[in-house]
Amino acid sequence: MDRMKYFRILIAVLMSVLFVPARAPVHARAESYTYAVAPDTNVWFYTSEEENSKLFLLPETYYVRVLMQGDVYSAVEYLVNDPPYKKVMGYCRTASLVFVDFIPVRPYLKELVTVSYRLPGSEGSLGGEFSSIEKTFVYYGSRYDAGMLYFYVLSGEEFGYIPAEEPLSFEKNDDWVVSETPPEPSNPPTDSFSPAHIAALCVAAAASVVIIVLAVRGKRRTEQERDP
Repeated sequence: MDRMKYFRILIAVLMSVLFVPARAPVHARAESYTYAVAPDTNVWFYTSEEENSKLFLLPETYYVRVLMQGDVYSAVEYLVNDPPYKKVMGYCRTASLVFVDFIPVRPYLKELVTVSYRLPGSEGSLGGEFSSIEKTFVYYGSRYDAGMLYFYVLSGEEFGYIPAEEPLSFEKNDDWVVSETPPEPSNPPTDSFSPAHIAALCVAAAASVVIIVLAVRGKRRTEQERDP
């Protein structure tokens, strides 16, 4: 085999390796769920795994942290221990939740509601500025009872219900919708190389050295044969 054939083989090997497309790294999706979202206004937070232990309806599009996922009920926690907020632990129906494999930026609704109470018999002019009292509560969720709306709230260390005239208005999350199917990159970066690609380049480099050495040896043998 002459020298030109060796160089042709070398060029073919290098071209075949250098033009192997470098793939972008694939990010594995988590197999275990940590957070689940309340996709609508019908997700109850329970104190136990029983239907009659309903406590409040979770705020729509906000999350619970999943402690243990069950077939019927999942053990969850809502909010955090960060005064004036306080974490509560309970259960949600597994089928009512949408489980996600990411950590939401705003998992819990941190909302305070202020209620004004008018004192009995303060309609007259003697009441003055003491005719009503304002009190602020931490909002957890809502429920209806006998057609009346109530907020489940925290005041200091005490939980309870307060009557409300209308549902609470708050900003909704939409990250669980757009993150359900993450888009694939349309143009993978061409300046990054995968480990397999780097290994192939090393093999090609080694092969080129061997081919060059063989070509040089072949040239020397030809010259030696030509010498008398």
